[in-house]
Amino acid sequence: MTGSMDDVYRDQKSSAVSYIHVLLFILTFATTLLAGALQRGVNPIDEPGRIWLGLPFSITLLLILGAHEFGHYFVSRWHRVEVTLPYFIPAPSFIGTFGAFIKMKSPIMDRRILLDIGVAGPLAGMVVAVPVILIGLVLSEVGTATGEGTGIALGTSLLFSFLNWVVHGSLPDEINLLLHPVAFSGWIGLLVTSLNLLPVGQLDGGHVAYAILGPRQRVVARVIIGVLLLLGIFGWSGWLVWVVLLFFLGIDHPPVVYEWVPLDRRRRMIGWSALALFAATFTPVPF
Repeated sequence: MTGSMDDVYRDQKSSAVSYIHVLLFILTFATTLLAGALQRGVNPIDEPGRIWLGLPFSITLLLILGAHEFGHYFVSRWHRVEVTLPYFIPAPSFIGTFGAFIKMKSPIMDRRILLDIGVAGPLAGMVVAVPVILIGLVLSEVGTATGEGTGIALGTSLLFSFLNWVVHGSLPDEINLLLHPVAFSGWIGLLVTSLNLLPVGQLDGGHVAYAILGPRQRVVARVIIGVLLLLGIFGWSGWLVWVVLLFFLGIDHPPVVYEWVPLDRRRRMIGWSALALFAATFTPVPF
């Protein structure tokens, strides 16, 4: 088969991009593996042969992130929206990653497509995150609180609290729950879901809010920014960083091409369910 020089160039460019995706994924696997090993008390310098103990955390976290991003990817392709494969982001942090993202390269034609793409990621991620959390909670340790814990104190969301109640029932105040790394990866999955579902800008929640409300999404975005500012001042200071980042990225969602195409009733119900999922997964003070 023959083709033009432009076709050859596009093929070479596509291959280069694929190499970048694979390289970033391998690096993210390595950093999350290391993070998981550190959570298990492994010193990677003195005990390199025990780094494999980080596999449960690394694999489950990457499964959640991957399901989320490929949910966006496959629905985008189904709607013939040009989109990249997921970019995983390695990071020298206690979870080993800054998450993952895909990049849409063509405009969104109407609000139906916008909603489908917006909800696909969080819903796909939750399909993996919920069973991961349940398994992780079964593996977690329940013990008497000592007040001298060396781990990180985590906040909780409505959904995580419910799943914990399903597994452990009502725990008294004097009892601590020491999360297994698998449960911790699921907890992170819920946090990532809630952050993505913030109805601001071009986050997943911004897509959903604009699909449902149209230009009125701007009002909701400003209310959310105000709430995050208050939480940043009186709760977790990390929200202040998020507010700055959201202002940098933009808090208003751009219009779609065909604004006049209505959103059908079924999609409206799915959209409101996605925003309810945001409320269920939101953790006011994560750390």
